[in-house]
Amino acid sequence: MDLLALRYFQTVARLEHVGRAAEKLRVAQPSLSRTLARLENDLGVPLFDRHGRRIRLNRFGTAFLRRVDRALGELDDARQELDDAAGLDRGAVTVAAESLLVLTEPLRTFVPGHPLVDVRLSQSSGEGMAEKLLSGDADLCVTSQPLSGTDIHSRVLLDEKVMLCVPSGHRLAGRGHVGLADLEGEPFLTTRPGYWQRALVDRLFAKAGLELHVVCEGDEAAVLFQLVDAGLGIALVPSLGLRAGTSPTVVWLDVDDPDCRRVLSVAWRETTYLSVAAQRFRDHIIDCFHARAEPRSR
Repeated sequence: MDLLALRYFQTVARLEHVGRAAEKLRVAQPSLSRTLARLENDLGVPLFDRHGRRIRLNRFGTAFLRRVDRALGELDDARQELDDAAGLDRGAVTVAAESLLVLTEPLRTFVPGHPLVDVRLSQSSGEGMAEKLLSGDADLCVTSQPLSGTDIHSRVLLDEKVMLCVPSGHRLAGRGHVGLADLEGEPFLTTRPGYWQRALVDRLFAKAGLELHVVCEGDEAAVLFQLVDAGLGIALVPSLGLRAGTSPTVVWLDVDDPDCRRVLSVAWRETTYLSVAAQRFRDHIIDCFHARAEPRSR
């Protein structure tokens, strides 16, 4: 077997779809299928269960993929480590985040000083980010919830209160703060399951024994804020959003619960080689957030 065949197998195994894998690898589908067939013939066992056009990784393929991920990961790390040791003025860093808005300020000050560093971003849920770290598809993750994995290390960037945003004409708009009981039955705007805003509101309402009435599920806090502004409902929004400017038709209220907070962290794998570019961007993110940090409200 050769490295190309292993990389082809890895991609097909992750996507479990030959057509999409061929498109991602930019190879012809028949050529990819022949490469997989030769690999299975060399190994003496099938790696996939095939049902028409559908394929699923079987127990042989699952076991083989673990070893292939490890082997190719070591080779990729070795190449990057040699590049760094040779002092090559280039590099790449892949970053996943629940919200890309939190990366705009760090990028604004990082990119001009590192023009040869290729920064790649993707948006993902907490579970998706953990998978990206473990598979090597992301060097860093910026997350508002803990990521599962024994070798995942993190550093806190920001610990802030999360506030309630309501339209200016809302019945609660004249109050400086609200209790959770005041929010039962209200139309809530939040993210879809897997993202921190949804996890937070689900946890708060469950703890209080209240029923959550969701009227909209999105991905970006900024979009939710705009929908509050449009009068569609109410939403929990991190207080960091206050720094980005406010709307005269949206009112921010404190929530009387000490758990209504967000802890934003940057995470990476300790057992995987982190390129110099990734290390520099990680350190830059930490410095950027800590430089503008405010004392935690009591």
